[in-house]
Amino acid sequence: MIEKALHGGKGYWTWVIFLVAGVGLGLSAYLYQLQEGLWLTGMSRNVSWGFYISQFTFLVGVAASVLMVILPLYLHDFKAFAPITALAQFLTVGTLVMSLLFIFSDVGMPMRILNVPLNPTPGSMLFYDTIFLPGFMLINLVIGWTAVGVEKRHTSLPPWVKFLIYVSFPWAVVMHTVTAFIYAGTPGRGFWMTAIMAPRFLTTAFAAGCAILILLSLVLRPLARFDAGEKAIQKLVTIMFYTLIINAFLLAVEYFTAFYSHVPAYSETFRYLFFGIDGNTAFVPWFWVMNLAILGAIALLAFPGTRNNHVRLSEACVVALVGLWIDKGFLLVPAAFIPNVFGRIMEYPPSWVELTVSFGIYCLGILLVTALYKVIIAVRGEGHLSPS
Repeated sequence: MIEKALHGGKGYWTWVIFLVAGVGLGLSAYLYQLQEGLWLTGMSRNVSWGFYISQFTFLVGVAASVLMVILPLYLHDFKAFAPITALAQFLTVGTLVMSLLFIFSDVGMPMRILNVPLNPTPGSMLFYDTIFLPGFMLINLVIGWTAVGVEKRHTSLPPWVKFLIYVSFPWAVVMHTVTAFIYAGTPGRGFWMTAIMAPRFLTTAFAAGCAILILLSLVLRPLARFDAGEKAIQKLVTIMFYTLIINAFLLAVEYFTAFYSHVPAYSETFRYLFFGIDGNTAFVPWFWVMNLAILGAIALLAFPGTRNNHVRLSEACVVALVGLWIDKGFLLVPAAFIPNVFGRIMEYPPSWVELTVSFGIYCLGILLVTALYKVIIAVRGEGHLSPS
């Protein structure tokens, strides 16, 4: 079936060529970084995790959000999600490929990644993440590819695939919880050491994943005549709406605890994010935009007119993604290093190398998802996949 990704119109190939060019640009920047070293990035001894690890954190959450589609379909028989299940699973494959590439980019010399399997440390959360991420990627690739093939042949899912589906339920939750524990279990970073880090990770993950799936469903309808179904879209909207509310509540709890407790190791980072410290305000605008975007998305989705109007719904999803990406894809990681352990403010601006490498990785992931989606759309266009 993969040969179907090699056929398409002018618009399809223009998009593919753009993505390939982006991959080439990112690869060139990565090779330059590999030759010169990580000093080309904005990271330092004070801020040792930056833009790469932030993207990894955000994308792992998007990957885990597949649970919001497969669980209602296979556990509660919500058949409206059947048309978009493969979309969600192949989105997971693409996002996890990007997540792993961001880790490779962050470690400097790629051979260092072999230290994890060659010198296993079961006491480290990073060790478990290196198991859960590739495993979940392979599980979703196998399930999604088999499901498309089964629909094409008009047969039923084999028992072993159903077993993998049920295994993927807890796997998704544990995978992103372990990612949260990497931060929450790091001593000396008061900004991360909170018991609600894992719940925050899961709520933002489910909200971001639903927003992306809604946008993909709305874009694919006119471009590829792929109808995800209004019932499925509205159910995703409901899930996104309530997870955004829960996330906003958890953020409010964090803010209250930080400022009411006056514990310096915990509150200083929040004070920096809200108001800046001694004229250092690089993250302040981003932080306020994040909060306003999340609240704005909740306000927009509260109106039936937004939920039932696809243009306004798309705008609400974009606003929500902006807030969620700033939260987990930019601020969460480097903010924990400001102030540093000595109380000094060393702000973090990502360099052009980091941004270019990241652009290339995103292009590669989107290219992979595009190819997989082309297979789904082509098979369905032949009438093998039912729209219901």
